[in-house]
Amino acid sequence: MLVTAYLAMVVLLVLCVGLELTARRLTPPQPTPSAMGTNPAFRRFQTVFLRGYLLALSADWLQGPYLYKLYRHYSFLESQIAILYVVGLASCVLFAPVASWLPQVLGRRRTCLLFCVAYSACCLTKLSRDYFVLILGRVLGGLSTSLLSTAFQAWYMHRHVDVHDFPKEWIPSTFTKAASWNHGLAMGAGLVANMLAEWLHLGPVAPFLLAVPCLGACGWVVLTDWGLEEKDGSLEGDNKKPLLGPSSSAPLARASARARFWRSCQEGLRCLLSDRRVMLLGGVQALFESVLYIFIFLWTPVLDPYGPPLGMVFSCLMAASMAGSLLYRLATSTRYRLQPGHLLCFSMLLAFFSFFMLIFSTAPGQPRPRESLLAFLLLELASGLYFPAVSFLHGRVIPEEKRAGVLVWFRLPLHLLACLGLLALHREVSGTGGGEGGSGTRHMFGGCAVLMLAALLAVVSLFTLGRNDVDLRLDGPKGEGDN
Repeated sequence: MLVTAYLAMVVLLVLCVGLELTARRLTPPQPTPSAMGTNPAFRRFQTVFLRGYLLALSADWLQGPYLYKLYRHYSFLESQIAILYVVGLASCVLFAPVASWLPQVLGRRRTCLLFCVAYSACCLTKLSRDYFVLILGRVLGGLSTSLLSTAFQAWYMHRHVDVHDFPKEWIPSTFTKAASWNHGLAMGAGLVANMLAEWLHLGPVAPFLLAVPCLGACGWVVLTDWGLEEKDGSLEGDNKKPLLGPSSSAPLARASARARFWRSCQEGLRCLLSDRRVMLLGGVQALFESVLYIFIFLWTPVLDPYGPPLGMVFSCLMAASMAGSLLYRLATSTRYRLQPGHLLCFSMLLAFFSFFMLIFSTAPGQPRPRESLLAFLLLELASGLYFPAVSFLHGRVIPEEKRAGVLVWFRLPLHLLACLGLLALHREVSGTGGGEGGSGTRHMFGGCAVLMLAALLAVVSLFTLGRNDVDLRLDGPKGEGDN
């Protein structure tokens, strides 16, 4: 498995480079507004944001390869580890509303600093072998994950639009740059984690400890560079005082933020219930992404008994996801012009095939770890195709002003399905005396295959319903999700 992991990494890197070069050759460069390219204030602002945001993403990725391994290192059973993962998912659901309105109450920059503090505390809890301390760490991790997906974007959007008054058309360039760096950061994080945990023999807790100085550096950038950026801005920024005075501003701000959030949720629910296309898209997202959460839990116990370098395997998985994203870019280029709906169907079929392979490669008494690794890589390739395709459909199907509220409702069944799946695994493993890697894992993969078939049916229903809907095609009216 050691040789297999390194060979897979080489093959995937060559594939990614080949796809990138081909996509660049076949895809005409996106026209860049001349004002954006020659605007030093925008370039400086963009660099200041990316410096802090990419440090936060790096710290997050460092914790991916060895989380399950760390809990096993502390001698917890698979059923106990499943509960820890469930606590993390449940925390994401519970803290999602808080993460949405907290930047408006506490201030966007302060909320980003809170993320750095909370995630650092989460990492430091990994030093303890106490189960309840680790549960606390999962709660903090759920809060931090929710803040990462909202607070940094909220700060950028506020400064870009409300303070600097840059054109909204320039926003995608920043997040496109962040996305292009994200896969590279994920692969690099896996290699660094592997070096610390296995090459230097520092153990599975080492990547979590390295994440703490990354978060410290992120906090320093937010505190200094972002603070200077706010002072140089044309407005006061996050902490601008209203005319009512400091004594009455905080309660009013909290009440206003809560009202806006609940109003957004109500509008999102009405949109979800009144538009069947939105409901089907939500079903696709809930089914596919809940299965990915279950996969995140299961890949380590399936492969770890055979001694692969987990950090290297994690980098391979991220490289496969990057290959899927590049394949989507190539397939939707002007030469091939495949529709996102077709690629979404293909990603569902590929994911179903992956889980079908895993049912047989994880059979008790006849494990085939190399086939399991191949299936995991195909699943990540499918996810690389899935995310840009579903993002395109978000931009075409969901009205922009209701999108935030609708996505809140999308995430609710997503996390619920993932929690139920992990709880089912916990119950089956506990009922068989804690036998690790037995029939419980195989049955879970079978359940995931069924969910993928359901997601495929939902995709087919969506495009049958909108057979003549130009909004669902690349050559239809262009929306924000096209990028």
